[in-house]
Amino acid sequence: MGAARISGCLADISEWMKEHHLQLNLAKTELLVFPATPTLQHDFTIHLDSSTITPSSSARNLGVIFDDQLTFKDHIAKTSRSCRFALHNIRKIRPFLTEQATQLLVQALVISRLDYCNALLAGLPSCTIKPLQMIQNAAARLVFNEPKRAHVTPLYNHPAL
Repeated sequence: MGAARISGCLADISEWMKEHHLQLNLAKTELLVFPATPTLQHDFTIHLDSSTITPSSSARNLGVIFDDQLTFKDHIAKTSRSCRFALHNIRKIRPFLTEQATQLLVQALVISRLDYCNALLAGLPSCTIKPLQMIQNAAARLVFNEPKRAHVTPLYNHPAL
């Protein structure tokens, strides 16, 4: 699909939005190209009104970071980072919490982030999703107040989970 055709489609979308009293925010509009072959170049620009949109290697949609190869590595890194931060903060106050209170916090602040749009990650190699598995293991250890190197399989079989 050529740049002129994409520009035309974007102009049609913008016109439809104006007719329905909506406005396309060009400052937040991102162009993500999924090439048929990884070596295909996508160095073109789209012009609409006075704005120029260039393809980017990744784009955020509903909190999920998509990349042009659909590896989701940036999304997994961002999710892992935010979950590690939440686990770190819960770990600081863990001595003052019951197991049930810790489980509620972990569920609300960590597991909910891991679960969000996780269906998109189906079929990815295990090495790609390993950081998320490590977060889940750390969360289980934190809930049951187990040491860092404790085996997690018995924890997953615990009736409280």
